[in-house]
Amino acid sequence: MNKSVFKPHGLEKTIQETINEVQAIYLSDSFPWVIGYSGGKDSTAVLQLIWNALETLPVHQRTKPVYVISTDTQVENPIVSLWVQKSIESMGIAAKQKNLPILPNILKPALQDTFWVNLIGKGYPAPRHKFRWCTERLKINPSNKFIREVVRDSGEAILVLGTRKAESSKRHSVMSKLENQRIRDNLSPNQSLPNCLVYTPIEAWTNDDVWLYLMQKPNPWQYDNKALLTMYQGATTDGECPLVVDTSSPSCGDSRFGCWVCTMVEQDKSMAAMIQNDEEKEWMMPLLELRNKLDFRSLGNKAEGDRRLRDFRRMSGRIQLYNDRLIPGPYIQSARENWLREVLTAQAWIRKNGPKSVADLELITKSELDEIRRIWVVEKHEFEDNLPKIYEEVTNESFPGAPLDDNLPFGASELNILKKLCGDNDMRFQLARELLDIERRYQTKARRAGLYGELEKALTRHFFKDKDDALAFAKQKQEIKTHLFTAAREAAATTTT
Repeated sequence: MNKSVFKPHGLEKTIQETINEVQAIYLSDSFPWVIGYSGGKDSTAVLQLIWNALETLPVHQRTKPVYVISTDTQVENPIVSLWVQKSIESMGIAAKQKNLPILPNILKPALQDTFWVNLIGKGYPAPRHKFRWCTERLKINPSNKFIREVVRDSGEAILVLGTRKAESSKRHSVMSKLENQRIRDNLSPNQSLPNCLVYTPIEAWTNDDVWLYLMQKPNPWQYDNKALLTMYQGATTDGECPLVVDTSSPSCGDSRFGCWVCTMVEQDKSMAAMIQNDEEKEWMMPLLELRNKLDFRSLGNKAEGDRRLRDFRRMSGRIQLYNDRLIPGPYIQSARENWLREVLTAQAWIRKNGPKSVADLELITKSELDEIRRIWVVEKHEFEDNLPKIYEEVTNESFPGAPLDDNLPFGASELNILKKLCGDNDMRFQLARELLDIERRYQTKARRAGLYGELEKALTRHFFKDKDDALAFAKQKQEIKTHLFTAAREAAATTTT
């Protein structure tokens, strides 16, 4: 059982000791600080401590910048996203008024790394434990890029985080290990960012310690901590969030806010609870429904999952066998187009039926739509260019993007003829379409170097006539490899004898 840090000396004295520690570390060198802020209780508590520590320093000692970074994955829970955005705005205004070197920043993933560009554009399947492609692209890369730039300009940086040992046994183990490697008081090395030390001022706090502090001490950038408590309370199934009670009472600290599209967990309990506990949040139901459709566990039996929506080939066109089954690759064209319809439909419904605060909600941005369209037409050779048509069908609005290419080889009627010529065999149609598109792209080039290589890749990618043909080929290849391995082993044994 984790004990409260406030019990030995009381809240006021413990907080003052922590503020003294923050000030001492801040004044000990010239390196800037970077605070990770998610808008949740832990990062709010850490930022509030540091804010109060800086505010009680003389102005001439507030020399080092303190960057506050918040990563907007663009698929965050909309309630939390709006909360963070407004909090960051309030923070920036208050810091200027109080002459504090606190500089808030909202970071976003690069366009090619966003969730919908990868899932709808490239066809990456919804994230799962064996293919968790989202976290690094959406969260880690933007923050690491920012921190590396700070380190490059200053030589070193202090990364301040709200991580706590009481969060989980795994977190406790990792933090304890890093604690033993400390080269300066209270500063741990960072395993992935050179010249960046980590400071965790509330590492020993419990959930109830965090809430007690937030409820007893007012938010210095004038953003109500009680509203934060209400948000956590609304995200718990039973709507309860006890705080100042005995240690056996549950805390609402286990509420987890994250991406509304997350399929790493079986259920989005926080969003479901928000909808259940507050009629005014029922407008989020389309998001919960779309998230459940993305979850491969909901698409038939768990063994089959989302295989019917995915190509039997990997992204490169290769095939791979596991337990006599082909490992599925990216979403096929029809699945990607359907996911786009689903997102646009949810967006249109929320804009029409939700409150004024979400009247302009963008589940998918214009720049993402343009990039998805480019990937479909240019990289996947789907020169039907269906994205504008899907957008107009769902929204009843003209697609805002400019024509991607005025020289597409065929229109709808010609494509229908091509499909008939291919005998309604989709694999043949894909091959013919790709070969024609490759030839067209090289047609106007003065030097056509690389054409044969591209044609060879296309022929290799479409080598099999269908999934069964690919499976039979893979099994035959595996049998040959097994036979050769067995023969080599027997030959080695005979030679030894």
